[in-house]
Amino acid sequence: MSIDGYRILVQAANRLGPWVFNVAARTIAVGYFLFSRRTRESRRFYAALLPRSSHLYHHWCTFRQYQNFTTIHLDRLLANQGRAVQFSVEGEERLAAAIGGTGAILLMSHLGNWEMAARLLMQQRRDLRLLLYMGIKEKEGVERTQKEELRRAGVIIIGVDRGGSSPFAAVDGIRLLQTGGMVSMTGDVVWRSDQRRLPVTFLGRRAYVPEAPFVFAMVSGAPIHVFFAFRTGDHRYRFELPEALTVRAASRAERGTAVAEAAQRYATLLEEALRAHPFEWYHFDRFIHEPVDRESPAG
Repeated sequence: MSIDGYRILVQAANRLGPWVFNVAARTIAVGYFLFSRRTRESRRFYAALLPRSSHLYHHWCTFRQYQNFTTIHLDRLLANQGRAVQFSVEGEERLAAAIGGTGAILLMSHLGNWEMAARLLMQQRRDLRLLLYMGIKEKEGVERTQKEELRRAGVIIIGVDRGGSSPFAAVDGIRLLQTGGMVSMTGDVVWRSDQRRLPVTFLGRRAYVPEAPFVFAMVSGAPIHVFFAFRTGDHRYRFELPEALTVRAASRAERGTAVAEAAQRYATLLEEALRAHPFEWYHFDRFIHEPVDRESPAG
């Protein structure tokens, strides 16, 4: 959707009610489901997740995925209208220990609504300083509005240029961690073809995750918290923080192994969460590749 179309839809919802936005968004999602080439990738993904189910069921899973994706935009609208959102945090004590103390890297994924998580965390923890690395697209529409609203919520946004030579402005992140702040990175998207990546096993297939978050953790000494935000109902969310990952190596020779093991642990946690929330997977590009037992050399 173009930015102009999105703004017109928001204005209509502000005048007539959120139902206008909800109906329009779900109708648009039906159009994408019917005509977008990306649905083929979603069907392929659900076939790997649910190999014993029929092709028709994989179509149904894809339809639900596209429909559920509209709730991200609806909840953003409701939040901007001041609608209260209830949420619980599993592992809140880990988050509290990191804020103002050791600092931590929040490893977000395209599973659940990480944007709502950032908003609500900023509301709940006034002492939280959160820096979020986000990719920059050539033509940003709704994504630009998303960044602007997160900045207004108090989140520090650093754009990651897909064509740039450096994927992260590391210095700002390191400084924030050293003073007990939180740095959020994406764990399941490789932004550029020349970006360093790590092979992991996911759904019995090869997948690739960016190396940067795990190297960042090793260099800074900060723990990694894999963070999920799942929608449990209208205006209700559940945040989950499993046990923190640490990336430590006793010697230079062991660094590669430490980073690879942490990346695989993240992939395992992501797969476990996916199986519990299969229709909140909002990764529409190819993520899984060849089966592991017929793998090609990792690149």
